[in-house]
Amino acid sequence: MIHWRLGMIGWCLVAGCSRPVSAAQSGRPGAAPVVRTGIEVLLTDSLALVAGKRVGLLTNSSGVDALGVSDMERLRAAGVHLIAAFSPEHGFRGAAAPGAAVASTVDAATGLPIYSLYGSNSAPSDTMLAGLDLILVDLQDAGARYFTYLATTVGVMRAAGKHGIKVLILDRPNPIAGTVEGNVLDTVFSSAVGLLAVPMRHGLTLGELARLARHDLAIQVDLGVVPVAGWQRSMDYDRVGLPFIPPSPNLKSVESLFHYPGTCLFEATALSVGRGSDAPFEQIGAPWLDTTSLLLTLRDAALPGVTFSSVNFTPHQPGDGKYADTLLAGIRLRITDRHSYDPVLTAVTIFTILERQAPDRLGIDPRRFDRLAGGSDLRQSILAGKAAGEIVSEWNPALKQYRERRRPFLLYPE
Repeated sequence: MIHWRLGMIGWCLVAGCSRPVSAAQSGRPGAAPVVRTGIEVLLTDSLALVAGKRVGLLTNSSGVDALGVSDMERLRAAGVHLIAAFSPEHGFRGAAAPGAAVASTVDAATGLPIYSLYGSNSAPSDTMLAGLDLILVDLQDAGARYFTYLATTVGVMRAAGKHGIKVLILDRPNPIAGTVEGNVLDTVFSSAVGLLAVPMRHGLTLGELARLARHDLAIQVDLGVVPVAGWQRSMDYDRVGLPFIPPSPNLKSVESLFHYPGTCLFEATALSVGRGSDAPFEQIGAPWLDTTSLLLTLRDAALPGVTFSSVNFTPHQPGDGKYADTLLAGIRLRITDRHSYDPVLTAVTIFTILERQAPDRLGIDPRRFDRLAGGSDLRQSILAGKAAGEIVSEWNPALKQYRERRRPFLLYPE
């Protein structure tokens, strides 16, 4: 029987919280485990939660079912009374450039207003919320602290709470599974690209992040989560049997998502992260990069789960102002074993090498780097010449505390 559990950290569908479906249970011997996202669980098991309510929907192109049908289409077909939609960074269609302000618009097919929460508004206004009883949130998080969808979700939670409007997260798998890596953010550096005291690779779903945020930020809101049915933390996105929709125009593949917790740090340097190329966040480069020397040192480091190769690429309309239409020398990262690969250790290793080899060209922007790194310690350690292994090992006590602190907010077995 499906029932709901109410507690201090919100309510969740118990059937999806604790009973993952195995391959054997799916009735298909040897098949991948059956995974149903929050939208499908809601519409098949829990439609009563939205029945008779005036509903808003925060989503984008990632809000689809297992067949790629959009949430808006599914909800309207189920008779749900949708009266407004909201969109995060990249817009409702998921195509806007990173960091670009997005204007509100009207959906041509339905006539519904689509209110942008990444532009002049970062949270719904009173006018946008007028007449709503419930807001559904269905966004595919990237699994890394830097991604802005949590900040948008928190903005919705805060605004909804002030008006007594319920918020229901339609959860999705963490696409890079439940591994925890990187440093824990110092909340003095809290921002839209790092809102909570979580690691760079936090290992949570958006539903779990929202529960943690409700507690940590003392948000007074009636928050619920419809969990993913059948997902386990050991499962990355290739194993869930769902269509891959890029959560951002520059996160084009599951491979790029696994690199993102590390390579995103290079955004705050003079190196390109491959925006405007065929493999953003899977490669870094610059006109001055000595790839031969870098590769020799990297291979000596014997980092687990990843190989490196020399590559040339030319960013076209990169969107970050770096080296447009310029041929760059670079290195390409390729994962050989996702379980042993540590994207943050890999990135920190590259930083320490480049700080020795090209300190005058690395071009770390202190303000931007510290914002992404969640504090100044990482930058100072790199500039001080510390070894990558030493830097990363210093994070272990905080990571241990984080793993314990997050337990009450977990929806899926560890």
